Amino acid sequence: MNDEEKVGAFHMERRIGVIDSGVGGLTVAYELMRQLPNESFIYIGDTLRCPYGSRSTEEIVQYTLEMVDFLLKKEVKMIVIACNTATAYTLKHLQETLTIPIIGVVNPGARAAIKTTRTNHVGIIGTEGTVRSKAYKQALQTIHPKMNVTSLACPTFVPMIEAGILSGEKAEQVVKEALQPLQDKKEMDTLILGCTHYPLIGQVIQSVMGKTVTVISSSDETARETSIMLDVHQLLAQENAAKENEFYATGDLHSFQRITKLLFENAGETFDSFSVKHTIL
Repeated sequence: MNDEEKVGAFHMERRIGVIDSGVGGLTVAYELMRQLPNESFIYIGDTLRCPYGSRSTEEIVQYTLEMVDFLLKKEVKMIVIACNTATAYTLKHLQETLTIPIIGVVNPGARAAIKTTRTNHVGIIGTEGTVRSKAYKQALQTIHPKMNVTSLACPTFVPMIEAGILSGEKAEQVVKEALQPLQDKKEMDTLILGCTHYPLIGQVIQSVMGKTVTVISSSDETARETSIMLDVHQLLAQENAAKENEFYATGDLHSFQRITKLLFENAGETFDSFSVKHTIL
């Protein structure tokens, strides 16, 4: 193996970084780990300052850059922004400034919705910040200019999910009240979960919306695009190269650990090796 090949192999063995405003990005991390079993991951959720959706643009940018800096110090080979709000406000800047590949969750989610819809009427639910950015609407209409898009902010969802309320009467009541404005959109056949927290209450959302609406999570499509990008940059890890996966939270670990366990406990041997730790940004 020559020096260039040695350097390439060294970079392949590095971990992939995943960032989110809290626990929501775990849904993306889960799918990444499922589709890329040879890879290792470092996840950081900014649970202390979650939610980002009600934050100012300056705060969203600052907090996201702090998480990115945390991962760069860990020498990750690629970063996935598993937060729709952070993607909307920072992805373009980070793609222009970082020397490693970086992707977000907005474009993958938009492409998945376009593949699914038959009526060309797509709904988007997300944080106030994501809806305010119009990132999904722009992504959808860039690909399909005549796409009819209905956006709705659901600010009550993330605090409820971060508190660990993922099902039951309270969750159903909160979701039903928040999604009431979408009930008269009869032509809307596809709904994008424009926040990576929302798949954690995906079954409740699907129940409220009914069988005629297909609920789309960007996690699956994001994992596929990550795989493609790693391949293009010749960064795919070799077989049996996976190391311990590290999960970090900036706030209290109790809820974070509980939701992590709930999401991964039945995932099989791929997810046997990971640790959950506290960190300060």
